[in-house]
Amino acid sequence: MPRISRFRRPMLDRAVAAYEARIAPLLAPEPAEPAGRRRVAQENDTAVSAALGIERPETATEEHSISVDGHAEVRVRVYWPGPLRAPAGAGLPILVYFYGGGFTIAGIDWVSWDARFAERARDAGVIIVAADYAHAPENRYPTQPEQCWSAFEWAVAHAGQLGGSAERIAVGGASSGGDLAAAVTLMNRDRGRHPIALQLLENPALDLTIGHADMRGISAGMPGVIVRKAGRMLVRQYLGDNAAAARSPYASPLLAASHTGLPPALIITSELDPLRGDGEAYARALSEAGVPVTAMRFVGQTHGSLGATRFVPAADAAHRLIVGELRTLHGAAEE
Repeated sequence: MPRISRFRRPMLDRAVAAYEARIAPLLAPEPAEPAGRRRVAQENDTAVSAALGIERPETATEEHSISVDGHAEVRVRVYWPGPLRAPAGAGLPILVYFYGGGFTIAGIDWVSWDARFAERARDAGVIIVAADYAHAPENRYPTQPEQCWSAFEWAVAHAGQLGGSAERIAVGGASSGGDLAAAVTLMNRDRGRHPIALQLLENPALDLTIGHADMRGISAGMPGVIVRKAGRMLVRQYLGDNAAAARSPYASPLLAASHTGLPPALIITSELDPLRGDGEAYARALSEAGVPVTAMRFVGQTHGSLGATRFVPAADAAHRLIVGELRTLHGAAEE
């Protein structure tokens, strides 16, 4: 039997390589200027979604604008599992979710995110409240966590009217949205202590000092120094010139003094993603604090590949894992 080296360089999943090769001709180069980069990135998302046939399933939606003390209001979109709005008092679980985009791009109007929210709501039988938090650098920390906190509090206060249950609420996010989701759980512990049944973190950024980034899985074609430089640029756009803000627990939840009293977690990381270091360190910190946590690393996957459902088998597996976890919330109140 051939020996397997412990130091084998991680390999990109062939399905991911094929997917990336397929969409590469569709992507226009993004300018460095933030507003232009945001516009082109959304155009790229629209073009890729159209070419791949990605569309939102027929689920009922509704939008609301929520006031935020001391900051700009935040828009949320509510997704129900089926084509009709759930009746008040139906008692469905609610997932309050924050999209990923490095704090600077993306949003609930992107075709890919809109479709993902609707698919998860439908497949898990839950209500999703997706917050369209503000972009950096035009809006900087702490605007985003405060907007996300207000969206969460609104969902709790209106759970019954939405057809949901305030006893079956989860908080989730991906990448920068995972940072905001974890921040909201800390804010809830410190401020509100509403019951949160689950925190769902997908490839989360949890230490904005870049101190836990894991470069061992990055290919030789993308040196760690370049990745760190790009990460620091996004952090600077989000936090501004206040370097000390990166150590605030609501900016870097991994650096919080304590993680006791936080909700159970499902944390998903990808082998070829430097943020796997953040997610896996957070899983250990939660476990050491006595918080139930499940951490899953997907081998051969990149930071964004687990969003490519229907094209990457590992992405389909991640979707089933998430949907299965969300389905357990249907019995959370009784348990």
